[in-house]
Amino acid sequence: MDRHIDFEAIENFRDFGGYATVCGRGLTRGRLFRSGHHGLATDADLARLRALGVGAIADLRQPSERAREPARRWDGFAGEVIESDAPSVMPDWVEALHTASLTAEWWYESTMSHYRLHAFEPRHIEVFRRMFRHIADGEGAVVVHCAAGKDRTGVACALVHHVAGVPHEEMLADYLLTNDESRIQRKIVHGADFVERTTGRRPTDEAMRVAASVYPAFLDAFFESIRAAHGSVDAYAEAVLGVDADLRARIRDRILGPG
Repeated sequence: MDRHIDFEAIENFRDFGGYATVCGRGLTRGRLFRSGHHGLATDADLARLRALGVGAIADLRQPSERAREPARRWDGFAGEVIESDAPSVMPDWVEALHTASLTAEWWYESTMSHYRLHAFEPRHIEVFRRMFRHIADGEGAVVVHCAAGKDRTGVACALVHHVAGVPHEEMLADYLLTNDESRIQRKIVHGADFVERTTGRRPTDEAMRVAASVYPAFLDAFFESIRAAHGSVDAYAEAVLGVDADLRARIRDRILGPG
């Protein structure tokens, strides 16, 4: 089943519904989408977003990222924009580029360190909480995105899958769809261009391939950090994100098939 949806200038746009769940009802299609940022979206892209029935857009980017590449919306957009200006406790990866080695090993370890913090970043927590409430009670489909639509977006979608009861193997398979070769080839060039403009140094293609990819160990690190702090993902979801039994039931009623 092809989950990728082609847009002219929105990267990595996918439907992350349609998976089996342990309760047997399964996730519906057309309710849950994920992507890279919408700052370069064309008018045709915006028309397609509107046609998909998007009622909320959850933007996990930092304020500086949103200012650098402001998201485009279609005329008359009246949906909910879910974003946060909460202070960050995570290192600014763009600033880190100036002193980093920029090797493949640096990209991997730097990204891994971020995954261990994603669940505790105040900005992410605020967006996750509001995203779940919209899924439960809001109108229309939800699009979750960050800059590239792979790391922050990946963990947000994994949390939705967990709450919905998607088995881990299916969750991981969806996460790894980011490793589409045509996308990675584009990101190798675009990523190297950005790093060179920012630092005056151009990383190797090998380093940029690691930067553009996701790995099972990244998602494992995210969930392990949650279990280490809260004992279980369910306990984290309830205590930190407010996803108690009632909200979980409402979420499932909105995005799962009939019982």
